[in-house]
Amino acid sequence: MNITRRFSIVACALALLSACDKPANPTASSAPHTEAKSKGTIGVSLLTLDNPFFKVIGDSIAATGKMRGYESIVVSGDKDVAKQSNQIKDFIVKKVSAIVLSPCDSKSILPVIQEANAAGIPVLTVDIPCNEPGVKIVTQIATDNFGGGKEAGIAMIEALGEAGGKVAILHFKQAESCQLRVKGFREVIEAHNASGKAKVEIVTELESGAAKDIGFKAAEDALQANPELRGIFAINDPAALGARAALEKAGKTQQVQIVGFDGQPEGKQAIKDGKIYADPIQFPDKMGVQIVEAIIRHSKGEELPAQILIPTSLYRKADALKDETLK
Repeated sequence: MNITRRFSIVACALALLSACDKPANPTASSAPHTEAKSKGTIGVSLLTLDNPFFKVIGDSIAATGKMRGYESIVVSGDKDVAKQSNQIKDFIVKKVSAIVLSPCDSKSILPVIQEANAAGIPVLTVDIPCNEPGVKIVTQIATDNFGGGKEAGIAMIEALGEAGGKVAILHFKQAESCQLRVKGFREVIEAHNASGKAKVEIVTELESGAAKDIGFKAAEDALQANPELRGIFAINDPAALGARAALEKAGKTQQVQIVGFDGQPEGKQAIKDGKIYADPIQFPDKMGVQIVEAIIRHSKGEELPAQILIPTSLYRKADALKDETLK
């Protein structure tokens, strides 16, 4: 074998060895990233994004989804069933991998959920359930709203002390989650009254719109109808803060105690400042994480429970004083 031919054989062998050291496809090293991006899109329509609670849920779904390989479209239903129905129809047209809802109205939203079911798109609910017959919901991820309502009742009894007194409820009846909160609250108050202790009398139940402005008006109406009012249970922090503004306007901040619900930063700050007595606090960030995990589990064929509940925690001024996130 001559020298030229020998060099040629060695060169070919080295080239083959070199080729074995390199990926055949230059993008092979990024394959996991590509695979993660290909899982699809989660369509999310929430009750409102004006309420920080729902914004945290949306942000948590988007962030967790991204880490797990999903894109997310997060929109606000703005408490408008027609608007939310159109959003879901848009998700169906886009052929999203899953739809996540906090229904603006659990009954009126049924027809469009049925459309998603017919299209084979899994539907999950977060915070506000849809327990109506005729639709398939993969699972409901929510706060234990009934348990949280019971904690609110305990807080109200604490706040009123041995004297008891008259109480108003600021409701948001179209949301099943709020119905559960009020149900839990009433159960604790009724049990307290049955024990023979100083009566806590629920004298009125008014619509708060789950919003500060409507909560303000509802609290004003409650005070006018019941000048001796001693307590207000508001089904979320915006309504509670609206009630506080009404008390300040009426000069009755020392007379009336407020128990809210949620544990939003503004609500927690109000508890620290003595403007709200307590909140059963929710964990919307955990709810977002659980939703994405449920979507992944369902995609793998796993049967999920009808409901996954996240307990609340009663947050009083003592907790707020130790809370480093507050001023």
